Amino acid sequence: QVQLIESGGGLVEAGGSLRLSCAASGRTFINYAMGWFRQPPGKEREFVAAINWSGDTTYYKDSVKGRFTISRDNAKNTVYLQMNSLKPEDTAVYYCAAGDAWRYSYTDLRRYTYWGQGTQVTVSS
Repeated sequence: QVQLIESGGGLVEAGGSLRLSCAASGRTFINYAMGWFRQPPGKEREFVAAINWSGDTTYYKDSVKGRFTISRDNAKNTVYLQMNSLKPEDTAVYYCAAGDAWRYSYTDLRRYTYWGQGTQVTVSS
């Protein structure tokens, strides 16, 4: 089992920044790819960003490239999502996920076994 706890969400004006954190406990953090997903109001959960076990490979949803940065600190069992130049369309509940289902791509929800409880991000216009 891996337990994931997100923090750092909140209300921010368009153009502002937030940094989400996801602290992991339980099984060995370094074994897992980590991802951030989000679920906008009334919509399905969607991929935002992912990072491999070592942190040297990252993946992003096209609409967040150049604005969001995913990173991880394996010594602290924590993954981060730095979000800059936020837009109202970034408003969603953001979820952290850990997974090792190698047959699925990093952008596929099915790769991820463990999920956090989510943190709300609201961007006002």
